[in-house]
Amino acid sequence: MMAAIKCFSASCRRIVAARSTSVFEFSVCSLSSIPNSQIPTKAFLHQDLTVTTTFVAQKKNFVLKTPKGTHDIDPKKMAIREKVFSVVLNCFKRHGAESIDTPVFELKETLVGKYGEDSKLIYDLKDQGGEQLSLRYDLTVPFARFLAMNKISHIKRYQISKVYRRDNPGRGRYREFYQCDFDIAGHYDPLLPDAECLKIMYEILSELELGGFLIKVNDRRLLYGILTSCGVTDAKFRTVCTSIDKLGKIPWDKVRSEMIEEKALSPETVDRVGDYIRLNGGLAILEQLLNDPLISQNTIAMEALSDLKLLHRYLEIFGVADRVSFDLGLARGLDYYTGVIYEAILLEDPKDTLTPDSIPGLGSIAAGGRYDDLVGMFDAKGRKVPCVGISIGIERILSIAEKKVENIRTTETQVLVASAQPHFLEERMKLITALWSAGIKAEMIHRSSPKLLAQLQYCEKTGIPLVAIIGEQELREGVVKLRDVAMREEVNIAREHLVEEIQKRTR
Repeated sequence: MMAAIKCFSASCRRIVAARSTSVFEFSVCSLSSIPNSQIPTKAFLHQDLTVTTTFVAQKKNFVLKTPKGTHDIDPKKMAIREKVFSVVLNCFKRHGAESIDTPVFELKETLVGKYGEDSKLIYDLKDQGGEQLSLRYDLTVPFARFLAMNKISHIKRYQISKVYRRDNPGRGRYREFYQCDFDIAGHYDPLLPDAECLKIMYEILSELELGGFLIKVNDRRLLYGILTSCGVTDAKFRTVCTSIDKLGKIPWDKVRSEMIEEKALSPETVDRVGDYIRLNGGLAILEQLLNDPLISQNTIAMEALSDLKLLHRYLEIFGVADRVSFDLGLARGLDYYTGVIYEAILLEDPKDTLTPDSIPGLGSIAAGGRYDDLVGMFDAKGRKVPCVGISIGIERILSIAEKKVENIRTTETQVLVASAQPHFLEERMKLITALWSAGIKAEMIHRSSPKLLAQLQYCEKTGIPLVAIIGEQELREGVVKLRDVAMREEVNIAREHLVEEIQKRTR
């Protein structure tokens, strides 16, 4: 025991005293006063104090922040987020979609080889019990795995979940973010599911009122036909598509240099490709390509052009065609796309039009396309389930919406239960219990005798529209005084009619 006490040198006592929450918050004398106690050895005491000092040193160097590429969301932003999600969700349900969910991580083998050069952005996890796992990169590949595992051949589904990418964070770009996906799986008549997906994209962006937008449409088969007709080999198709996909983000001359220097294409080939992929416009572009001497010789390209003409007809019927531009430089870098592809961009000025070299300042806010072969990659017998879908870029939309919305309520409280007199806590509790039971969204101040002015100010601050006030007189008369916060008008309501009156005023 004495050895242990001696270890409490002056320096040790200073360290212990510096930590008010330390387990050693007792005096040296108190150690000897503990009957039948097992006093720690000198070595143990010094070891614990060493850990303590190490922790303090580490804490001094610790920077309290969220990880790179992530962010917290405060109540105001959450309210905006919920409003945007509601628009998206209601649209998905309006079109008859069912909801599913998939694990946030998948077997690494499920994800690799599906994203082209973007596969390097997949987050790998440490070995967990012999399984190599990765965080999901998107919701499309897990959906295809879900279809193959459960042998589902027809479904219209939506999923709103987080995905993860080791990308460089930027404006509206994070490493952890939500995707809002809608997909149609199954064998149907050509282009009808594709047209509905574009209609959904149009409805969501119109309802959110973010500003002018344009939906760029292309077909991977048409792009394949153009590239092969210009001399690009099959082996280089996917990697060249990755370069072309940058056309809306960087100028053509930089894309051209990349295709020559990194993809080893001849300048002549690249220039021929550039003559086509910089074209965009309406139905006239399709007619131009149908009559092009070079492209008209490519069967795959002609099939794609025929389908795009049919799609344009369907989009006219759906009232979407005025927002659509056929853009031959749209590539969508993901490897699994096989047919129609599309991407929606916000225009900085609703009157803007895209020129071959223009770069939209606000970027892509929704995208998608057809992927008919992806499910077959997971099926033991290679059975294919044709699929087409869209993904709403919700984080970028939210970053724009947050700047547009100035005032928004962060709660949905309909009424505050208050009292003008002290000692009415239990009566307030009884009244709010009745309101909650009736489905009314109600609050009360968690103080026994709050001042009425403070209660009214709380309503004005949080946007609560009504106050239900009770006191001695109201109890005697069997009424509740209902105050309209904005109008500052009060009226006595019989208690049995209070729920009905609140519902009527807050519809």
